[in-house]
Amino acid sequence: MKTTLFIIAFLGVFVLINMYISRRYIQHLHLDSKQKRWFRYFLYFNYAGIVLYMLGRYSGEFPNWLFFFVSLPIGILFLLFCTAIFYDISRVLLKAAPIAPKRREFFKKTLDISSFGLAFALSAKAVYEARFVKLEKVNIKIKNLGQSYKIVQISDIHIGGLIDAKFIASLVQRINLLQADIVVITGDLVDIKLSQAMPALAELQKLNSKYGSYFIVGNHEYFHDIDAIISAVKSLGIRVLENETVYIGEATQGFNLVGVYDIFGYRVLHHLPELEKALLGKDDRSPTILLAHQPRFIEEVTSGVDLMLSGHTHGGQLYPFRFIVKLQQPYIDGLHQHNDALQIYINKGTGFWGPPMRLGASSEITEITLETK
Repeated sequence: MKTTLFIIAFLGVFVLINMYISRRYIQHLHLDSKQKRWFRYFLYFNYAGIVLYMLGRYSGEFPNWLFFFVSLPIGILFLLFCTAIFYDISRVLLKAAPIAPKRREFFKKTLDISSFGLAFALSAKAVYEARFVKLEKVNIKIKNLGQSYKIVQISDIHIGGLIDAKFIASLVQRINLLQADIVVITGDLVDIKLSQAMPALAELQKLNSKYGSYFIVGNHEYFHDIDAIISAVKSLGIRVLENETVYIGEATQGFNLVGVYDIFGYRVLHHLPELEKALLGKDDRSPTILLAHQPRFIEEVTSGVDLMLSGHTHGGQLYPFRFIVKLQQPYIDGLHQHNDALQIYINKGTGFWGPPMRLGASSEITEITLETK
């Protein structure tokens, strides 16, 4: 039922976006009626792709080549929408500008051509950028750490559609070459039915690190039987941190690794994050690293944590969307000093959700080196 409501709301939003593009962009272009009609046909065709995407996403029946093509319309429409807003504002300002009519007409035609070219160029660049998962290296100084440790963080893989067993196998191969002390997966690992995700999940069994792999749930796990996903991940030899702490390294030389459920649990009233419970039993002589899927969980961290590792934001995924994400999350990506005692690092996501497109927010594997301070 919740999935059905989400799909209806999702498709409804894109109907409104189509209407805006049609009335505030296409209607004002220097095109004849036939050309405008063909442009609107493109919008209808694009919207049909979005509908097929939602069917393929949750049925898992589409071959990858088809899923790739029906995934693109979401990103194309979003970038076209952003272009339409830019065009609409520019057109209104140009109309009010105190310039000669002929010059205004020249600038208007230039605006028409450049706006269309901009939308096409951004879409092409976004598809190109999504092809690569970058290795981001970051050194973080931690107080009371006995020795240096290497953490590899991946997040927001969103297994499903184009994120399949082949993608995960390649990812695991790259991670193993880094020879990490631990690997952490900070949520949104599975985004389809578990039975369909298992071939890809099984590839994670091949992860190698000195002290093992650790996982916390993200908000998307709540959509696909969270208990079943947790059990499946555990069966792969990956430790799932469920409001609990483990110690990494030799006594007094290592650090506490804490993991909590996602704050989405507050909405569904199960699997709620409980930081106080999670911190019980930690070694107070050693620093503490907290895994929490959403950066805004940092608002609940008052003391006892030195570094928080999060994901969720995708770095905005498509750059204009970054400003919307910023309304909900205190940090979007990278390393930040939250206060005197606490730092936070946000992974931009190792996979993607929706279109195979990224603009100004590359997918990443994060190699974090913890250094003594």
